[in-house]
Amino acid sequence: MAYTVSQETFETLHFLWLDPKHPLEWDCLFVLPNWMKVWWSVFNNGSTPYISAVRDKNKLIGIAPLMVQRGEARFIGDPDVCDYQDFIVAPGKGEGFFEALINHLRQEGISRLDLNTIRADSKLLTEFIRVAENLKCEISCDPEDVTFELDLPATWDEFLGLLTGKQRHEVRRKLRRLNEAAEVNYRVVEDFKEVMDEVETFLALFGLSRSDKAAFMTGQMATYFRSLAEAMAQEKLLKLYFLDLDDTPAAAVMCFDYNSTVYLYNNGYDGRFSSLSVGLLSKVLTIKESIRRGKKKYDFLKGTEEYKHRLGGKPVPLYRCQVTLG
Repeated sequence: MAYTVSQETFETLHFLWLDPKHPLEWDCLFVLPNWMKVWWSVFNNGSTPYISAVRDKNKLIGIAPLMVQRGEARFIGDPDVCDYQDFIVAPGKGEGFFEALINHLRQEGISRLDLNTIRADSKLLTEFIRVAENLKCEISCDPEDVTFELDLPATWDEFLGLLTGKQRHEVRRKLRRLNEAAEVNYRVVEDFKEVMDEVETFLALFGLSRSDKAAFMTGQMATYFRSLAEAMAQEKLLKLYFLDLDDTPAAAVMCFDYNSTVYLYNNGYDGRFSSLSVGLLSKVLTIKESIRRGKKKYDFLKGTEEYKHRLGGKPVPLYRCQVTLG
C-alpha cells in the first residue's frame, strides 16, 4: 500500500476537520483542532507538536494528534483539562493507519508512547493495540479513572423514571423548594458575544464554589478557560448555563454540545445559596434542557462524584496506555 505520512499544523488540521470530503471520525471532543490549539497556546510544556496525517494513495485515512519530547510521544493535551483522548481514523482504515503510523514513528526515532486518558471504546484500545502487538511492541494498559455517561430518553418524565424512587423524590423536592425560595431564571448562553460577556461570571462562580476549585483556577488556568470559551463559542459548540435567583447568578455550568452529546465540563456556584442545592440543580437542569433539545447522550465526564451515579450515569473505564515501539 502507498502510505505517506505528513506533518500538519493546527491550522491545516482545522481545515481537514471542516472539509467534508475527508471521511474521518472526529468522535472525541478533546482532539478537535481548536481545543488542542488552545491547550497548546496556554500550556505548551516544551514539547514539539507532531500531528501526523496518514494517507493511502493521497486519501486521508487517519491523524495522530501527538506531541514529542525526548523520543516520547503523548497526545496533545493533559488529563487535568482533557478528560479523554484518541486517534482520528476513517471507518475501516484503522489497521492500515496504525501500521503506517507505528512504522513512521520508529523511523523518526520515537521509541515510546505514553497515552493518557483513554476510553474503553476508543480507537486506541479497540484497534491500535492489536496492530501494535502484531508489530512486536511492548504494551501496558492500566485503569486510570472513570467517566460517567447517560443515554438520554425522549422526555423529562422518562428521565425521572430512570432514577430510583428516592432520587426522583429528591430531585422534585429540591426543585420545588428552589422555586418557593426565589424567582428562578434558568438561561442558556450560546451566542458568541453573550458568551464573551458572561464568561467572567462563570469564572467568578467557579472560584466561589470550594477552596480546591479556587486553588485550581490559577491565572494560567483562567486564561485557558477564557480562550477555550472563545474558540468553542466560535464553532457554536459551547453552552453556558446560568441559574439566577432573584436576578443574582447563583450557579453556572459550562457544557459542550457536540455530535448529539452534551458534555458537562465544569461548574461553579455561590456558596451563599448552597442550602438550596444550586450546584446540583444547575446540573440537573442542563439534563432537562438537553432532553428538550433532543440530544441523545449526556457525558458527565471524568471523576467518581456520587451525584453522577445518582442521576443515572453509567461508568465507562478510562485507561493509561504505555507503548514501547522498539
